[in-house]
Amino acid sequence: MILEWVLKSVVIILFGLVGFAYTTYYERRWLARIQTRIGPNRAGPWGLFQPVADGLKLIFKEELVPENAYKVAFMLAPVITMVPAVIVMGVLPWGDLWEIPAFTLFGWDFPGYVLDLSLANINVGVLYILSVTSISVYGVVLAGWSSNNKYAMLGGLRSTAQMISYELALGLAFLGPVIMAGSMDIFEIVKFQQHNWWTWAPSQVVGAIIFFIAMIAEINRAPFDMPEAEQELVAGYHTEYSGMKFALFFMGEYVKMVAVSAIFITLFWGGFAGPGVEAFPWLGPAYYMLKVFIVLGIMIWIRGTLPRFRYDRLMAFGWKILLPLAIFNVFLVAVISFARFGSA
Repeated sequence: MILEWVLKSVVIILFGLVGFAYTTYYERRWLARIQTRIGPNRAGPWGLFQPVADGLKLIFKEELVPENAYKVAFMLAPVITMVPAVIVMGVLPWGDLWEIPAFTLFGWDFPGYVLDLSLANINVGVLYILSVTSISVYGVVLAGWSSNNKYAMLGGLRSTAQMISYELALGLAFLGPVIMAGSMDIFEIVKFQQHNWWTWAPSQVVGAIIFFIAMIAEINRAPFDMPEAEQELVAGYHTEYSGMKFALFFMGEYVKMVAVSAIFITLFWGGFAGPGVEAFPWLGPAYYMLKVFIVLGIMIWIRGTLPRFRYDRLMAFGWKILLPLAIFNVFLVAVISFARFGSA
């Protein structure tokens, strides 16, 4: 049992790290196609080794720490930003129970085994996700404050205000799936979608749109990338970072892209559910990866086509439009849920 947990943890960490590396490649190739360019094509066939080259470059870059920085917070900030993005994926189920029959390989007899394709199936998975994802804001604000740099501080303040504002709408968007499924267990929410998609789909459209917009703002992606507005703040809260500490911020952004995409498809797009999953459980992880790939593509497409928000409009959109719409969505889903279960 312990060995199974260890192996699953390794798979999830590798999924996050490899996903980070090749999400950067995916983004550069997809943006190049949108902007009629070629994109990375030198390092390896079709440029597939470009993420490896970038990683090696960052490892050998000199790391500098500003003389007047608050050094402990300065060192911890990238870690606080990166770690929550990885551990949040521990409660996301990427498949159903998979019964592996007994088999013989190279003269060795292996007994049958029932493999649970999730690391931690806890009954308050939604609460865990909300708790863990809220931690990353501390890494961003600490990075801006500890650098003792005005541009970095402005980037940290912008990011804090933005993330707190959009977290309210994001949290309310979580309530839609919880109300409809009647559970905070992620696995139960996926199962409910699998067996009640005709009720689920129309009731969650507004919530899914709110969640998608808020999650892009939460990870500071364009058009909500004001904390890193290069024309105004050089690079925002990580202006003073270099080498592997900068790489951790860079890694955190892309791992968060993978993580929020996985959360989105789990809550609103059926997770691992799809045609034939009950008969062939191994299809579950394949559907899961495909859906994450599609959502990442949409996020990259948005970055390549939409202009950046002006900061005051960004905040006004969060407070005056998205938050009231999220409150209305909770009311709407509650009415639909009551009408459905009340008549049963």
